[in-house]
Amino acid sequence: MDKKFIITIGRQYGSGGREIGKKLSQLLNIAYYDKELISEASKDSGLNAEYFEKADEKAPGSLRHMLSMSWASLGSTFGSDGSLCNENIFKYQSDVIQRIAQKHSCVIVGRCADYILRNNPYCFNIFVHAPMQNRIERITRSEPIDVKEALEKAEKINKHRAAYYNFYTDKEWGNSASYHLSIDSSVLGSEATALFIKEFIEHKLKQNI
Repeated sequence: MDKKFIITIGRQYGSGGREIGKKLSQLLNIAYYDKELISEASKDSGLNAEYFEKADEKAPGSLRHMLSMSWASLGSTFGSDGSLCNENIFKYQSDVIQRIAQKHSCVIVGRCADYILRNNPYCFNIFVHAPMQNRIERITRSEPIDVKEALEKAEKINKHRAAYYNFYTDKEWGNSASYHLSIDSSVLGSEATALFIKEFIEHKLKQNI
């Protein structure tokens, strides 16, 4: 696999998409990016990482009141009301994703990477989902919350992710037509799902040669 390729992972909260992405990067011996994109975008822009963390995978308008501050020194990065524009945060992250894609093969989780790299023939887009019961079980195993709280958290975070994706792209979050492969992680489990995706990617790469 000498050709640089990118695997993007969209995921429902609690589906294990992040864990699968990490396993996949290990299996293919390529870089992995998730929250790392925030620190990269912060370095590029010169802005505090807190701005990127608060706006992470949230559609414009949802956090404007949380990001208010003096904007005179940063010009168009901020809106007329002094709030940091989510669109500019998105652009900083998009620039980082484009640069990373040119640099080396990697797995990128979330943040509309599939759309940002839509013109790259070696970008393969995966969506990981699972039934709600499986997602709740996974969440309650990894976080100190009960079933009701896990359900509410999953619904809230997935709502934010969908709104973010649907705002910035011309596709629909979670719709199988938006991806090369949509897979239920509860069928095989995280390890076997990562292996399945690895085989899928290797086959796609052979087709693209």
